[in-house]
Amino acid sequence: CFNLISNPMEVASRSHNNESAEPSSSHVLGWMKAIVPHRIINKIAEKAKEAKKLGIDDPRRIIHSFKVGLAITLVSLFYYFKPLYEGFGVSAMWAVLTVVVVFEFSVGATLGKGLNRVCATLLGGGLGVGAHWLACYSGKNGEPVVIAVFVFIVAATVTFVRFFPKMKARYDYGLMVFILTFCLVSVSGYREDEVIRMAHERVVTIAIGSCTSLLVCILICPVWIGEDLHNQVADNLEKLGKFLEGFGGEYFKISNDAQSNTDKSFLQGYKSALNTKNSEENMANLARWEPRHGRFKFRHPWKLYLKAGTLTRDCAYKIEALSSHLNSENSTPWPEEIQSKIQESYTMISSETGKALKELASAIKTMARSSSVNTHIANSNAAAETLKSPFKISVLEEDTDLLEIVPAATVASLLMDVVTCTEKIAACVNDLASQANFNSPNNNNNMIPGNSRLLHRGSVQPISGTEGPHHVITIGE
Repeated sequence: CFNLISNPMEVASRSHNNESAEPSSSHVLGWMKAIVPHRIINKIAEKAKEAKKLGIDDPRRIIHSFKVGLAITLVSLFYYFKPLYEGFGVSAMWAVLTVVVVFEFSVGATLGKGLNRVCATLLGGGLGVGAHWLACYSGKNGEPVVIAVFVFIVAATVTFVRFFPKMKARYDYGLMVFILTFCLVSVSGYREDEVIRMAHERVVTIAIGSCTSLLVCILICPVWIGEDLHNQVADNLEKLGKFLEGFGGEYFKISNDAQSNTDKSFLQGYKSALNTKNSEENMANLARWEPRHGRFKFRHPWKLYLKAGTLTRDCAYKIEALSSHLNSENSTPWPEEIQSKIQESYTMISSETGKALKELASAIKTMARSSSVNTHIANSNAAAETLKSPFKISVLEEDTDLLEIVPAATVASLLMDVVTCTEKIAACVNDLASQANFNSPNNNNNMIPGNSRLLHRGSVQPISGTEGPHHVITIGE
């Protein structure tokens, strides 16, 4: 009887425990929300969205993170395996530190830092050992004085060398490591007996860390900074070309495209080319370290990319001035007699220069010469010459209000400057095409698919010196 009564009680208690256990997770979440402020939760959500956006914008960032983790894991094996650890001891940590410091996003940056670190460590360590060896011959009392003098001279001299622009651009990191290594070896040698062993272990472990970084960086989804520079210069030219192609229609309120009323993004694209000097110079310096890859040879003319970027920025500043006139003209109507005289020339200049810049951008991207750039530039020059006549006539007319001509003349002057900039950019790209061996344009437009013959259709009309009948020979397809 007791068992019969106790069983229902046990069942009830178990069911009560289950009911109290089921909502435990929801209670925990509610408890966490009550403790953690809502502001912190929103911050975490914002950071998660930002991290997702970074990965979507450039998936190479995610791959780079995994590559760094892999490289550090590989050099950490010196600590995990006893035979390797016994060979280097605590000095194996220099390999890990080297990977952390040397491994960069691109191959050029990693190679430049790696070579700088290895060479600087080798030279600094060797010079430090030499300084310690010379100091030993000066006696116990003179040794610290000699070492201090060497440290002062070397540190001061190398620090001054770092101020040279070319040295700072390419070897600044190596010079800094040179000072650090020399001071560590020479100063620590005063208390350490085995100076050569210490310098040897440091050089070897740093070389191992640098080689590991280079191998992982090059063999696993390499990022070539030279290719990024190549694409950036081409993209900036294309953005300028898009602005100029649509400038005429926007300036005179010509709406030939249904999308032009809604999509105005091409009017802002030129702004990305205004502040690219530092990034382009940095990429060009790093690209010089990269080995031959793809379409880029070892001594690729990266300096011409800097020249093209400088000319592109000059053109972008002219376009920025045009954009300011474009915005101001929205509130100031043009006199019809002036607009009718210059509208066609304005539109022709902006359209032809825009097409020329887009052709140059395409030539850089595909590394193939363009056959139509000179035609577009010639058309824009012809339109510029035509544009001068209305202003000369307007100035000579007595009833002309000069204040009405000034805005039009200013825009005309800017457009002519853009034509000049386009000619300079075309000349620079032509030099780049010559030195980088761009492919020639395909002029075989009459080539019949599947047939190697160039004969398409034509006629041969021989000129006879006699009065006999002339024969016409027609060759069909």
